[in-house]
Amino acid sequence: MSTKTVTDDSFATDVLQSEKPIMVDFWAEWCGPCRAVSPILDKIAEEHADKLSIVKLNVDDNPETAMKYGITSIPAMFVFKDGEIVKRVIGAKPKPALEADLAEFLA
Repeated sequence: MSTKTVTDDSFATDVLQSEKPIMVDFWAEWCGPCRAVSPILDKIAEEHADKLSIVKLNVDDNPETAMKYGITSIPAMFVFKDGEIVKRVIGAKPKPALEADLAEFLA
């Protein structure tokens, strides 16, 4: 399963009420590093679907949620567990570095 899109309207239900850890990729169409990291996140989502969900939130289309979480630099990837932020990853990284950052959720 690849990543799904969340919006300001669906964020509370899709992310904050998620049963398992969920990573939100805050991104925008015009962001080159966001586009570079997107297929990597899709691959991680596919390989670890049983342990971690990954969703995408376009900051231009959903400014309310981006503002609420203080997103000032993208890509920003926040892992939520039980409705709380438990991990922040800022900037595009290669797959091994992202997997290392997420190791506690992928184990």
